[in-house]
Amino acid sequence: MIKIKNSLIPLVLSLLFVSSLFAVPACAAVGGANLKVTIIETNPYPAKIGEYLTLTVQVENIGGDKADNVDIEIVPQYPFSLDSQANAVKNVGALNPGRTATKEFYLFVDKNAQKGVRSIDIRTKTGKDSPWSEKSFDIRIGTETFNSKGTVELKEVVSEPQVFMPGDRGTITVTLTNTATTPTVTIDGSDFDTNARIQAAVLRPLSDGIVVLDAPYGDMGILGPGDSIKLTFNVKVTEEATDGTHNLELAIEGNSFDYNSRKNIPLKVDSSNIKVIPSKELQIVNGESTLEFDVANTHPNEFNSVSIKPEAEGIRFFPAEYFIGPMNPDELFTIEFNAVADDSSDTRETSEPVNLTLSASYNNGINKHENIVSNLYIQPVEESTGSSSNLLIQGLLLAFIAVVGILIYRKKKKSKK
Repeated sequence: MIKIKNSLIPLVLSLLFVSSLFAVPACAAVGGANLKVTIIETNPYPAKIGEYLTLTVQVENIGGDKADNVDIEIVPQYPFSLDSQANAVKNVGALNPGRTATKEFYLFVDKNAQKGVRSIDIRTKTGKDSPWSEKSFDIRIGTETFNSKGTVELKEVVSEPQVFMPGDRGTITVTLTNTATTPTVTIDGSDFDTNARIQAAVLRPLSDGIVVLDAPYGDMGILGPGDSIKLTFNVKVTEEATDGTHNLELAIEGNSFDYNSRKNIPLKVDSSNIKVIPSKELQIVNGESTLEFDVANTHPNEFNSVSIKPEAEGIRFFPAEYFIGPMNPDELFTIEFNAVADDSSDTRETSEPVNLTLSASYNNGINKHENIVSNLYIQPVEESTGSSSNLLIQGLLLAFIAVVGILIYRKKKKSKK
């Protein structure tokens, strides 16, 4: 027993030593570049037998470091084939954390392919010497036909946030409803059930500046008469997106080709933000003053966690940051800061204007924003307290002389009588 124990100790130590050689620090895995790949569009959807198919592949760097040289490779399997083997790999280049890029691949669907779902592999790597990472995706071929007569209609569209700003991420949730009201329907003497099938649903942007981050939905099952289902798509508005209403297309594959539909989905973008305007003259008198500002939400929907922070060299503000909280569209809020010049600064001894900067921070949905209000100036004013006292004394003296004069006048008037 002692011999076994003595032999186990060196073995355990050896295993611990070997494992330490191959251990990878957790921070290395988290802090490096990390790619997420998604098929964001299949055109046509579903793929047609004997025709070409365009796949739009999106890659996003969800890691903490820059990816130096991103490559995307598509590995097709039957019934798919590339238009040219030279187009199997496409280079994206450098990709910073949080940024996305898209590439298109063209595939041919074999003329002998069967209807159904087939898989395809997509590989990515972060740099020339980095290993490939592979992920498999399902692609639907053809449309299955069902005898059901239920019809899927779009009942509601909800955007969160309701109005996006350039650079925002959010969601679009659509509610699809089977509009049938009875379990069966009779057509030309034959009875049919009124179930509705959602074989697939895909959201496609129709204008630049909008990116759909999710793959198409597939095989959503059966909706009975009057039943509804909610589908949520994650979307991103790029920094370059223009203000206005951008359109997306919701393509729904139903019971058969006759029940397929395309719906227009609007998405609003507006770059208007928080405005901060001085509501009275910006002065600091004898090193102290109260500054007043009007804060207005000029965006079409509510902002949350609105706060204003002033900064000026040589001046301290109380409070250091004014937290307002939620603000409705077109809401106006008046705030005040007590400004005090530092004793160690030159603000008390100069008449030169002091540059004032205001930072407005707020949330639009899950997105944090900040805009800076600059080109504002505080004018230092020095008023002598001594001169004010002299004026007061002079005033009292004049008043005393006037009273004495009146008394003398009355006394003379009485003596004449």
